Amino acid sequence: MGFTKPDLPDIDYAEWKTRPRGERLRTVAEHWVEHGFGTPLAVYLLYLVKCALYVLGAAAVISLTPGLGALTDISSWWTEPIVYQKLVVWTLLFEILGLGCGFGPLTMRFLPPLGGLLYFLRPGTLRLPPWPGKVPFTRGDERGLIDVALYAVVLGSGIQALLASGRGVPPVDGGHVGLLDPMVVVALVIALCVLGLRDKTVFLAARPEHYLLMLLMFFVPFADMVIGFKLVMLALWWGAATSKLNHHFGHVVAVMMSNSPVMRLGWLERKMYRNPPQDLRPSRIPALLAHGGTVVEYLVPAYLVFVGHGGPLTWAAIIFMAVFHLHIISTVPMGVPLEWNIFFIFSLFYLFGHYGYIHVQQLRSPLVLAMILFSAVVVVVGHIRPQWVSFLTSMRYYAGNWATSAWCFRGDAELKLEQHVTMSAALPVTQLTKLYGPETADILIQTGLGWRSMHTHGRALNGLIARAVDNPEDYAVRDGEIVAGPLLGWNFGEGHLHNEQLLTALQRRCQFEEGELRVVVLESQPIHRQRQAYRIIDARTGVIEEGYVLVEDMLARQPWPEPDDLFPVHPLHHDDTQDLPSARAR
Repeated sequence: MGFTKPDLPDIDYAEWKTRPRGERLRTVAEHWVEHGFGTPLAVYLLYLVKCALYVLGAAAVISLTPGLGALTDISSWWTEPIVYQKLVVWTLLFEILGLGCGFGPLTMRFLPPLGGLLYFLRPGTLRLPPWPGKVPFTRGDERGLIDVALYAVVLGSGIQALLASGRGVPPVDGGHVGLLDPMVVVALVIALCVLGLRDKTVFLAARPEHYLLMLLMFFVPFADMVIGFKLVMLALWWGAATSKLNHHFGHVVAVMMSNSPVMRLGWLERKMYRNPPQDLRPSRIPALLAHGGTVVEYLVPAYLVFVGHGGPLTWAAIIFMAVFHLHIISTVPMGVPLEWNIFFIFSLFYLFGHYGYIHVQQLRSPLVLAMILFSAVVVVVGHIRPQWVSFLTSMRYYAGNWATSAWCFRGDAELKLEQHVTMSAALPVTQLTKLYGPETADILIQTGLGWRSMHTHGRALNGLIARAVDNPEDYAVRDGEIVAGPLLGWNFGEGHLHNEQLLTALQRRCQFEEGELRVVVLESQPIHRQRQAYRIIDARTGVIEEGYVLVEDMLARQPWPEPDDLFPVHPLHHDDTQDLPSARAR
């Protein structure tokens, strides 16, 4: 691993390029076992600096609160009630600006390393309304001045909240600054919700299932607000834990551990797989770690919320969960939700440590209960009908059970995107070519596909690509995630951002010929069915094929497709339409 150069497979590129696609994927998958993405040290340093700026920036901005105290006196004011409120606003802005999840090289953003405001403040870029046929004034797929204005209102009102003074009687002993006037975030909440009806990308970038929900807690009395914060944290932990009750998560653990910069021992990474390099299915170790982590996310938060009210056991649980999130940070997962995990760690010490004496049994506000119940309904619907709900708003994190897609461009058809679509950054392959040259760029793009192939759904995509095109060697295959990123300005594992809705918007601009662009769309698995629906779509002619694949078939496969070995598929019957990917309704 170099400081600026990636750690690549030791291959002769010219010879490797002549091999069939399956063999090329096998090469990068085998390399992933011990080297992960091959990330240069400079990239890890970049993320470390960004995390430090998130923490120090939050402390510096919050310290400007009148009457709070200087930055050097943080130990005397970090427990003030207004501090957590402002941290929520700060983190929401950090995310929606494009500085949090989806930032940098591990999301295929290089020059520039962020999207966010570069897109959301630029008219003419793409937008994807969630219900264009049902919500008035949301049709269309081009960002206009009204969208830019709404985004500016979100930023402006957020900055206003960060600089606002506290008001009211100090809510607790030791507090002297008061709380934020909830009216200061009204414009932020309204603008974000209206903007979300016109563009789901911006809405999801704000991580609304977390920070918007916490903003709404500002409107209840202090004790109920703290309890509401705790219940939001519990919902996030339990939602994530529930999403891991599947056969996919063991693959995620193995892949994350292989990519961890603190696990460069070789033999330890190999232990994550059954018999590398021949058999790259997960061994029992990641499976045990996966199930153990699920139990942790159920039991320890439950103890903190419903039982722990201080004392050694409570602090042991707090430290245990802090280490849990530090471990996630140490693996530097793709998508890099690093600041999100830092927020969790601070919340543990703030909510369950300092304010542990405020018991959930003291809840008096029906509004808090209504908001938590609503979020619980969204989570349940998202698990049962994943095609209707984003995996983010249904809190299905890390589980490996994600909607995704593979985009197949024939010849130089991919170049039409840069020629006809308004973007603020070049395609990843173009950015990488400028940095490292075409050969290294190609290997890194293939390594990203290798990462996808290491997951269960990647096995299905590899097999379905052979059904989508006559000869995969004639096509440049791209992961839908890195197609959507430079087109929309944000990407964080949300497969519903690169399904047929995006394809329709691109076809209107690029006018692909039949066969020039084929897309395989794979929906995530409903919690009660062991299968995943798929569609194969031609950009010009529409749906070519639809059906479903079985989870058990994905589990039996290796990360690379074998020659002439089509993935087994099953036709959809009339009663199977409930499992179709979400874009079909459009």
